[in-house]
Parts: sequence; C-alpha cells; structure tokens
Amino acid sequence: MIFLARLILASSSPRRREILKQVQHNFEIIISDVDETIEEILPPEQVVMTLASKKAHAVAKHYPDAYVIGADTVVYLAPQILGKPANKVAAKQMLVNLSGKTHTVYTGISVIHGSQEETSFVKTDVTFWELSEKEIEHYIQTGEPFDKAGSYGIQGYGATLVKSINGDYFSVVGLPIAKLYRTLQTMGYAFF
Repeated sequence: MIFLARLILASSSPRRREILKQVQHNFEIIISDVDETIEEILPPEQVVMTLASKKAHAVAKHYPDAYVIGADTVVYLAPQILGKPANKVAAKQMLVNLSGKTHTVYTGISVIHGSQEETSFVKTDVTFWELSEKEIEHYIQTGEPFDKAGSYGIQGYGATLVKSINGDYFSVVGLPIAKLYRTLQTMGYAFF
C-alpha cells in the first residue's frame, strides 16, 4: 500500500486549484487569510516570494506533517506593481497602461514541509496588443478583471488582449506547475 503525504494548497484561487489538479488530484484547500501588505519597498520577485512564504507559513503551522503550498502573483509594469483593481476606473487605467506594451508577471511559490522550506519565483514577459477604448470597455464588462492582478486573466477572455508571452504560461495564470512539481519532488513528496 502506497501512502501519499498530505498536500495542502493555501489558496482560494480556482485557477491555482485547476492547475494543481493537472498533476495531483489528492490535495486539500486551506485558505490562508494573511495580511498581504508589504511595508517595505521590495522588487517584485521579493514581494511574491515573501507573500507566498507568509501564506504557506500561516497554514503550515497547523499541519506540520503536510506539504503546504503558498503562491502569489503580481503584474509588474516598471516601475509599478499592478495589483487587483479596486473598481472599473482602476481596471480601465491598468489596461490602458498595459496596451501595446510588454510587462512582466512574477509568481512566487513556497513549499513548507516540517522544517523544510523552498521558496522561489518564476517570471514571464507578456506583450499586449494595442487596445482600443472599445476593446477595454468590452473586456471590463465581462467582469473578468476584478479578481486578477493587472486587471486581466490570460486563461479567459483576457487571452484576446495578449500578443505574445515569453516564459511560463502557467505562471501567468498563477501557479508555475512544472517548477512546483520539481520543488515538491526535491523535498521528498511522492506523486505516485
């Protein structure tokens, strides 16, 4: 009989859940309600690694024998990190700013198992088409921008805004699954 270690995804994101299901069906969702405020000025890769680690730690302290995954994603258009828009006006401004430009999506992952912790990040460059005001307004009407960093989701209707990507598609969606898979294996998690 093979015993699979407990695997916990410390995220409420349905996108992360679906990505993880591609390689492992046997996991739990335990949401970490951590404060995502970062007091100091940090580069985007440090922001996502810090927040991913905070999320993983918040859950791992209650489940020391489990493998706990924390993740965080930001959109970076120099010199600013674009978070989730607060309203339609903020969403429109973000999309106007991204139009015709290349930005970078950073996703941090942190895996904690007992006293082990592996935290890293993946960055992917995304280039948008030039967007008309009508396209932006239509996209906002879909409702898709409001729970996503940078006001778009590449896995949904937002795919129509994207001209090209250079890097890991799954990182842009919110969970760099190939990197996570290898991290878990390195830490001793057995998928089979």
